[in-house]
Amino acid sequence: MRRLAVCPLAELAPGTLRLLRDGPLGIGVYNLDGELYALEDRCSHDDGPLCEGEFDADEGVAVCPRHGARFDIRSGRPLSLPAVLPVATYPVRIVDGQVVVELETAAEVA
Repeated sequence: MRRLAVCPLAELAPGTLRLLRDGPLGIGVYNLDGELYALEDRCSHDDGPLCEGEFDADEGVAVCPRHGARFDIRSGRPLSLPAVLPVATYPVRIVDGQVVVELETAAEVA
C-alpha cells in the first residue's frame, strides 16, 4: 500500500477540502464534521474535474462544476444525473498528526 501525505490535520478544518495530485491522479480530501473522506477528482459522467466544484458540507456532497452531477463523498455514489456511475474513493488515515490517503498498488489489486 502506498500512502500520500496531504497536510497536517490542523490545516484541514471541518467543511473544507484539499486537492492533491499523484501524477495523473487527482484526489480531493474532504473533512465532513471531523470525518475524513477522499474521492478521485474525476466526474464519472465526462471525466472532468469533480473535486474542483462545490462542496456541500451540510449534505456531504461534491458537485461537479461542469454539469452539476452530485456525489456522496462518503461512498462516491452519484446522487443526480447526468452521472450514473460512482467515482473511486480512498481510505484516509491520520498518521503522526498528518492526513494520509492510502492507495492500493497494482500488485494488491491483482
